[in-house]
Amino acid sequence: MIRIGNDWDDVLKGEFEKPYFQKLCETLRQEYARYTIFPEKQNVFNALRTTPYCSVKAVLLGQDPYHGRGQAHGLCFSVQKGCEIPPSLKNMYKELQSDLDIPPASHGELTSWARQGVLLLNTVLTVREGQANSHKGIGWEMFTDEIIRRLNECERPIAFILWGANARSKTALITNDRHGVFTAAHPSPLSAYNGFFGCRHFSKVNSFLSSNDIVPINWRIPE
Repeated sequence: MIRIGNDWDDVLKGEFEKPYFQKLCETLRQEYARYTIFPEKQNVFNALRTTPYCSVKAVLLGQDPYHGRGQAHGLCFSVQKGCEIPPSLKNMYKELQSDLDIPPASHGELTSWARQGVLLLNTVLTVREGQANSHKGIGWEMFTDEIIRRLNECERPIAFILWGANARSKTALITNDRHGVFTAAHPSPLSAYNGFFGCRHFSKVNSFLSSNDIVPINWRIPE
């Protein structure tokens, strides 16, 4: 039985019991037994554990975890301290400095954002070592789509930050007019100059939150 340890357990209770999720769990048991899978089992639901449903102010949507050893810990775009900062995150830091004059952090761990209500959610929550997108299509997308639908139902306004085609494809799930949707190119070096740089989403999200009487995010990452 999956246990998150906060209000997500009630929100997603029915989902954990569905046949597709049971099949997903069996696939994962086999995958963890046969291959090196990231993140470690205890960190797969780290995004939900760190950011309870009742606390979500913003959703930053990623694709799947980093597939290098020691990187992924269950928060999209975030790597554990001691890891080299990935190129996409470096570009996020550049945009953050340009937008809000916040200098880049010396590490890539984004837990401080998650604790403030930024749900750092990948659409696929696991991956084989060295094989990007290797767990695409095994069932995670159905689960994370349901998370987005449940957040869409929230009465409080939420900022959805969708960078890149994969994330932007989820716009159709966000039908509630009270929410804010912020789309741009992915911060990857391959696409950052096609509309990510200059999007000013960090300040725009905070303006959206403030306009709805919600405490904005302190995007400065503690050392």
